[in-house]
Amino acid sequence: MKKKIAILGSTGSIGDTLIKIINQNKKNFEIKLLTANTNYKKLLKQANQFNVENIIITNKKNFLLLKKINKNKKIKIFNNFDCLDKIFNKKIDYVMSSIIGIQGLLPTFKIIRFTKNIAIANKESIICGWKLIEKELKKNKTLFVPVDSEHFSLWFGLNKIKVENVEKFFLTASGGPLYKTSLSKFRNINKSLVLNHPNWRMGKKITIDSATMINKVFEVIEAKNIFNISYKQIKILIHPNSYVHALIKFNNGITKIIIHDTTMKIPIFNTLFLYNSKKLPSKNLDIKTLNNLAFNNVDKKKYPMINILNLLPKNHSLFETVIVSANDTLVELFLADKIKFKDIYKMLMKILTLKEFNKLKKRSPQSIKEILDLDNYVRLKIIKKSI
Repeated sequence: MKKKIAILGSTGSIGDTLIKIINQNKKNFEIKLLTANTNYKKLLKQANQFNVENIIITNKKNFLLLKKINKNKKIKIFNNFDCLDKIFNKKIDYVMSSIIGIQGLLPTFKIIRFTKNIAIANKESIICGWKLIEKELKKNKTLFVPVDSEHFSLWFGLNKIKVENVEKFFLTASGGPLYKTSLSKFRNINKSLVLNHPNWRMGKKITIDSATMINKVFEVIEAKNIFNISYKQIKILIHPNSYVHALIKFNNGITKIIIHDTTMKIPIFNTLFLYNSKKLPSKNLDIKTLNNLAFNNVDKKKYPMINILNLLPKNHSLFETVIVSANDTLVELFLADKIKFKDIYKMLMKILTLKEFNKLKKRSPQSIKEILDLDNYVRLKIIKKSI
């Protein structure tokens, strides 16, 4: 029997990789739903390729354009996620949630009750809305698997071992595009340098986050939430080769090192074929890299974003949403040439130390709407001040 699946954000890099994996295993899967925000032509092409009867395109203009060009009468086209009750009459087997940004939070939350398993690549769901997501997962007995290479590696490395048996989690960081750039040159860094990651081909936003290393701050928050541990149990190590994705030091003296090539295909493949003997062709073990593994502590002068970890409250709060929303907005301003690279950190720290936002450290999110309203407020506040 074919496994029934849905892909939220099927036209992005994660969704596209998953589509290619499914294409090589077509006889095993039936895609019930594909979604996108703006790339309506690619979405329609995917739907026709896999005989998908339900698609969602959230951008209103592109929704209307898609309806005009669609010639396949079997395809039902929706404009938002209020239609899930119409699409699913019972639980499907697997959902990939790979919508980028805060707009992926609500769809991720909504689809949990319609699936047995959900792989979440949307950072904002785990950082901003984890307690709400976690509650919904338990309520609907839905299994969650993280997709990010670091968190998938930790999850896979644990292999159902209780976190009580873990002394320390180690997340690795490549150092990003600026690892070999001297600190003296940071004052006038140009955009092209920041966008040139040595190991990964990623979108502009995540590449800049890698350059500032805010992405590791986010990953620490994610690890703390996913595994229900304290921040003290997580350490970041600089590992320029990006060959080791995580390390787990257990209480019994054993340390596991999780290694795989710098491709998201591996964690994506394994979330789909969970606990399955399905083989993924991959490169041989890289002995040369293995013999030259290098790990260093984070240079906080070069990567001051790491200091944000000192501002985080112990418990999940609305403050994390402020960090995500403010950083997103500042990166957009940098890409638009309205601020300099060094201003991202300076402006972010100013925002995070405002009294109105510090108060939010004591408030846990009560609804998805509350998170989205706060996100909108933070973005508008920064834009008004920067103009």
